[in-house]
Amino acid sequence: MLTKRIIPCLDVINRRVTKGIKFKNNIDLGDPVELAVKYSDGGCDELVVYDITASAEHRPIDIEMVRDVARSIRIPFAVGGGISTLEEMSRVLLAGAEKISVNSLAVKNPAIIGEGARAFGAQCIVLGMDPVQTQNFERCPSGYEITTRGFREHTGIDAVEWARRAEDLGAGEIVVNSVDTDGTRDGFELNITRLIADAVAVPVVASGGAGCAAHLREAFDTAHADAAIVAGILHTGATTIAQLKRELHEAGVPMRMHW
Repeated sequence: MLTKRIIPCLDVINRRVTKGIKFKNNIDLGDPVELAVKYSDGGCDELVVYDITASAEHRPIDIEMVRDVARSIRIPFAVGGGISTLEEMSRVLLAGAEKISVNSLAVKNPAIIGEGARAFGAQCIVLGMDPVQTQNFERCPSGYEITTRGFREHTGIDAVEWARRAEDLGAGEIVVNSVDTDGTRDGFELNITRLIADAVAVPVVASGGAGCAAHLREAFDTAHADAAIVAGILHTGATTIAQLKRELHEAGVPMRMHW
């Protein structure tokens, strides 16, 4: 049986890790390299680092930060934010990342998914998506609409259809970050996560709303996620990766244990 993954997320603004609720009211939580080392040493399976204002500010990702993280840890990590060309993807991979996450810019230019998959392999291309609930079922039959630029823009694109299209284009993994539950610690948005997990064959990562081990178990068991992203509960010291894995292991969830 494949083990489930726990992936700490570092949202970075101006070389500082930050966290908000539903993409608002962000607070400073520390240095991204220091936190990457802490979580890597603490037993996480992977990391993801998002330069969360790069796309909105129309600038390239902070490549020096990527290099510093790569020099400091020994686990795979993904990087996202402001990546819109094959050249930028190549720079990120050469800087030491194992995966590239594309989100807003992929909505504007879906072809970049296929171009990246052909150039570097599908396993390197992660589609990040920020769905939000909508009542416009004519436009979005699943009841979830894709937003971009940190929830600043509504696209009118159905979330499940976008996931299927991204898989067809070559995405090797999909991160479902629910705007409705982001930062709330009330649990993941299980419905949209399961809808997408059941619609595609590639791994799906639940994101947005983790508050305890039970929420991760729901993401794995109920929503069929292959991995779960955690952020605030780690950054603030509410729990640790070791504690989460121990509770999940005891509950029968297959985990990669490091102790």
